[in-house]
Amino acid sequence: MSSALPLTEVLVVADCWHTEPEAEAVIHRAINAAAEIADADVGEAELAVMLTDDAGIRTLNSNWRGIDKPTNVLSFPALQPTAPADAPRMLGDIAIAYETTRKEADDEEKPFDHHLSHLAVHGFLHLIGYDHEKDDDAEAMESLEREILSQLGIPDPYADRGRVD
Repeated sequence: MSSALPLTEVLVVADCWHTEPEAEAVIHRAINAAAEIADADVGEAELAVMLTDDAGIRTLNSNWRGIDKPTNVLSFPALQPTAPADAPRMLGDIAIAYETTRKEADDEEKPFDHHLSHLAVHGFLHLIGYDHEKDDDAEAMESLEREILSQLGIPDPYADRGRVD
């Protein structure tokens, strides 16, 4: 391991996630791989991943983005206030919706843990400053996602479909 890893807390806030007992381990593995490969300064920084349902993520999407519908993943990079030197550095929060993630994995005939890994990586990259608003940025982000997922033994998620929104 070349760099320290972020401290990731996974919060299960929707009962539907109990059908996926490996979800927390899948998320930790994906974010640790992303942190190592993206080579970002995230050691000792903290982030939270909230495993919610479509109703919960729809509320977040409506409140924060003005889009009144569920989505698969949302990222909320933390503002970096001037905090005491000994205070933990927050990267931000990621929310992942179970039903949308399950439906996409099933529709695309992918293992659920592969799709969940991709969404965790995608959300993490947003927390460290990547976005996909412009084509060049989207290509850079997708290329990094492919590299990270490849390290996890997961096939290219973009091989036969469009971008994650």
